[in-house]
Amino acid sequence: MLLFDGVEIVQGDFRLTADFTVETGERVAVIGPSGAGKSTLLSVIAGFFAQSAGRILWDGTDLGPLPPGARPLSILFQDQNLFPHLTAGQNVALGLRPDLRLSHDDRARVSAALARVGLAGMEDRRPGTLSGGQQSRVALARVLLRARPLMLLDEPFSALGPALKVEMLDLVAGIAAETGATVLMVSHDPEDALRIAGQTVLVADGIAHAPQPTATLLADPPPALAAYLGK
Repeated sequence: MLLFDGVEIVQGDFRLTADFTVETGERVAVIGPSGAGKSTLLSVIAGFFAQSAGRILWDGTDLGPLPPGARPLSILFQDQNLFPHLTAGQNVALGLRPDLRLSHDDRARVSAALARVGLAGMEDRRPGTLSGGQQSRVALARVLLRARPLMLLDEPFSALGPALKVEMLDLVAGIAAETGATVLMVSHDPEDALRIAGQTVLVADGIAHAPQPTATLLADPPPALAAYLGK
């Protein structure tokens, strides 16, 4: 369970509060107007900077004292965060061993992760030779190999075409179902939220609101969300 206990995030004139729970295994969209703090919320969970007040707990453990690398999560960004000088296999293997000193079993696990996302046999390809969709799959394979219980997605598929984005969302949903991972996904597209997330956190007017059923929220959005969606 992910718990936001009286969390307050302050950066200059920006202020965001969060006080809610996300149940284990839930897939939750994070949606709201541009600049409202969606990505900021994920960055604080990941430990890239600290909240000003309150606590974020995972299964009762306060994440605050933990550095980013020690937190029980993986995060996917829009740019995929792949290293161009490394092969696809090496980029994936970073999720297992940052020093890339791989055993035979480690290499087998890397190959299995690539195969799971539809890239069997592409271990030696470099990111520059892959399509955007294939690069997304490499990044997702690294998340799969890390096997962390919390998966944060910051619009990683927004640059993909509609059909490929749907395919990637379905792949994330399948992996989350297999592993039991809890997913928080920032999106600007309500169709993405409807496809992958049973619950949605609305971030607007300085508040990250408690999760609500996605279909219900989008069918009758509050004023801030209605204005953003153009309804």
